[in-house]
Amino acid sequence: MYKKVFSHLGEYKKYAILTPIIMIGEVLMEIFIPYIMAEMINNGIKGDGGVEYTVKAGLLMIGMAVISLSFGALGGMTAARAGMGFGKNLRGALFNKVQDYSFANVDKYSTASLVTRLTTDVTNIQNTLMMLIRMAIRAPFMMVGAIIMAVKISPKLSTVFFVAVPVLAIILIFIMTNAHPRFSKMLKKYDGMNSAVQENLIGIRVVKAFVRERHEKSKFEASATDVRSAQVMAEKLIILNGPAMQISMYACIVAILWFGGNMVINMTGMETGDLSGFISYITQILSSLMALSFIFISLVISRASIGRVCEILDEEIDIKDAPHSEITPIDGSIEFKNVNFSYSKNPDNLTLENINLKINSGETIGIIGGTGSAKSTLVQLIPRLYDVLDGELLVGGHNVKEYRLETLRNEVAMVLQKNVLFSGTIRDNLKWGNENATDEEIIAACKNAQAHDFISSFPDGYNTVMGQGGVNVSGGQKQRLCIARALLKKPKIIILDDSTSAVDTATDANIREAFKRELSDTTAIIIAQRISSVQDADRTIVLDDGKVVAFDTHENLIKNCSIYREVYESQMKGDEE
Repeated sequence: MYKKVFSHLGEYKKYAILTPIIMIGEVLMEIFIPYIMAEMINNGIKGDGGVEYTVKAGLLMIGMAVISLSFGALGGMTAARAGMGFGKNLRGALFNKVQDYSFANVDKYSTASLVTRLTTDVTNIQNTLMMLIRMAIRAPFMMVGAIIMAVKISPKLSTVFFVAVPVLAIILIFIMTNAHPRFSKMLKKYDGMNSAVQENLIGIRVVKAFVRERHEKSKFEASATDVRSAQVMAEKLIILNGPAMQISMYACIVAILWFGGNMVINMTGMETGDLSGFISYITQILSSLMALSFIFISLVISRASIGRVCEILDEEIDIKDAPHSEITPIDGSIEFKNVNFSYSKNPDNLTLENINLKINSGETIGIIGGTGSAKSTLVQLIPRLYDVLDGELLVGGHNVKEYRLETLRNEVAMVLQKNVLFSGTIRDNLKWGNENATDEEIIAACKNAQAHDFISSFPDGYNTVMGQGGVNVSGGQKQRLCIARALLKKPKIIILDDSTSAVDTATDANIREAFKRELSDTTAIIIAQRISSVQDADRTIVLDDGKVVAFDTHENLIKNCSIYREVYESQMKGDEE
């Protein structure tokens, strides 16, 4: 798990390797400074060396301190480069993996959860890496070096330190064992809070329209309180580490001052300088232990984040591409052969059952059905946004699984039920359909989608900047822009999934007329709630509970299909009233 995540160091690996080497240089200087200090006290201040020896030793200590500081600063810089670069690569890998997800993969995770994993979780892992490459070598190296120097000064007094180690080890094991599940729970609470924030910000206009600000504030307060409670539960354990280390350090120093002081007073193998140096080494040893404990705790904290990130990286892509295929759809024909589909991949819980349809290239096909009849599901199988469970789906004479996804989807333009526009100008949004489209092509597509007139009414025309999600245009205008964007692809198949529901009947009729005139060679599939939107279609599919109950012309459906006839008569009666 750790290997998979940290493999994303990539080109920043050199900084991750260089940092520990630099840290060793810093440690060497720090280890020898107490030894020089002890010699200065013993030989310069108390001994025969005098002022000259003391000054030389003092200057040497200053020089070593400057070198140590330089190594520390350089190590901090290389660690930052490694950490920030690693964070960039890991976020990029996660984002790219999500881009490759099928709809089925995306359905497993909430948007808020994915955002948390790309931000908070990656930051946790990034901080752990920076601590690891700076401290994982530095702390053990300093601890070993300081132990050697302390034992060299006084093997007897060194036993004080070895008494403290088991106590610290027990505390650290207890913290590490119990902290991980608490931090996992905390990150799930973060997902919940981010979900509440995202939902509120996306629907802020609805919130204000229904005067639900107080309710939303209460809901956010509850989510934030849950996060706080989970954080407190997790941090309760982590904060034990600092006091435990501090108490152990001060207890060791007190013991050393007591026993070492007696040895100096009684002149039994220790001088004043040795005691000063020994205290410095014990401080270094215990500080190194504290640093190691923080490394272990950081690993525990990041383990939950690493697990969540690996979930995304290890997610098996539901739809496999055919990367070496060179097949291109020869036309816009579509054929469903005994197709079954289930979102849960459970054959006992089918969303679409035994679908058999043959659509000729260039036909205009309508789809009618009640809410939940699987109209959108049916058309989403055509560009392989989902894969069939059983049976075959052919486009242009070949099974959709034989095409490269890019090739297939470039020939199938789809206007989804939820119309999405992106930040940028109207022109930028339209060029999603064809980034090389000329102004003439853009205008022609917008005229066919009945969007040119309202775009021209804006002061900046096609250069009008869209708000996030297209908030500065109406629902009907947004639908027409999305249709124009799809038309720019010049596809062999175009699918409109209830994409004219927000426009008036006259505009709807004009769009259908433009389709008939300009897209005679393109297969058009129109999902609609209004019979008037599909009655001019060559044929119409009637769906009910995931099954095709009829597939015929408007006239024949009125005669032979009771479901279609009931919908038609209810709408005609409503229009008359």
